[in-house]
Amino acid sequence: MSMRELTRPPRLQRGDTVALVAPAGPVPEELLEAGLAQLRAWELDVRVGKHVLDRHPRLDYLAGTDADRAADLQEAWCDPQVSAVFCARGGYGCLRMIDHLDFAELAKAGPKVLVGSSDVTALHEVFAAELGLVTIFAPMVATKAFAHDEKARGHLRRTLFEPQGVTILTGRSAQTMVPGRALGVTYGGNLSLLAGSLGAGVAARPPERGIALLEDVTEEPYRLDRFLIQLLRAGFFQGATGIALGSWTDCGPVGEVYAMLENLLGGLGVPILWELGFGHCEAQRTVPLGVAAELDADAQRLSILQPALR
Repeated sequence: MSMRELTRPPRLQRGDTVALVAPAGPVPEELLEAGLAQLRAWELDVRVGKHVLDRHPRLDYLAGTDADRAADLQEAWCDPQVSAVFCARGGYGCLRMIDHLDFAELAKAGPKVLVGSSDVTALHEVFAAELGLVTIFAPMVATKAFAHDEKARGHLRRTLFEPQGVTILTGRSAQTMVPGRALGVTYGGNLSLLAGSLGAGVAARPPERGIALLEDVTEEPYRLDRFLIQLLRAGFFQGATGIALGSWTDCGPVGEVYAMLENLLGGLGVPILWELGFGHCEAQRTVPLGVAAELDADAQRLSILQPALR
């Protein structure tokens, strides 16, 4: 089986130092405080980046300037005491600040855990491409999914601290779209960000044998259609052996989204699982990117073949 897995960082342990950064949109203070309290309840020592509560002087959809957001991430990652970097929230902004990161320095810091989802897809892509690291697609600290959703938070905690116990992923609404079973390395994330990464010089090369993960939020079906066409034409699915779809919250009528995905992806001749339960949804599942997995569309599950973290 020719599958190139990425390097798995060490799992977390009680007493570890972790860092919190805001690489994308502005952070709501109440949710931040609630999320930090939960992280500390895990007996982690949390360092909060200097610019986490900043606001960009002119662009109100960004948490501080690109240089400042990147500086927080760079400093956290390069701190030898920090075992993991958690992202506060998504929104938009990761794609903009990647130019300010020094990947040679980040590589010297050794493997660490990067945790985030949504807009953080851009960082997952570039950390896979530049650092060759497994990363964790998961709820973010200053969001309701982490601060107030016990199931979502619990699944992430188990993935980080006891990854050997989180190897079978399934969702309450999971359905077989195209039957079959497939082996491959997990890759992907948020659909609109994956499309946005094309031509931006940060997209990781898809694995030769990969299981593509896709989800999105607040995008109309015709926009999702366009993003998929971009990915299809760019060869994103060229080595895909299977596809696991996550949630499509507030993306218009669910039947229409299903029909569009089936129409564009169903002809690829690979097993496809609908609604695995990751993305912008209740009880959000944490999914590792860059690990060997088996997709069983008939049994409606994704099995991680070895723990996401060492």
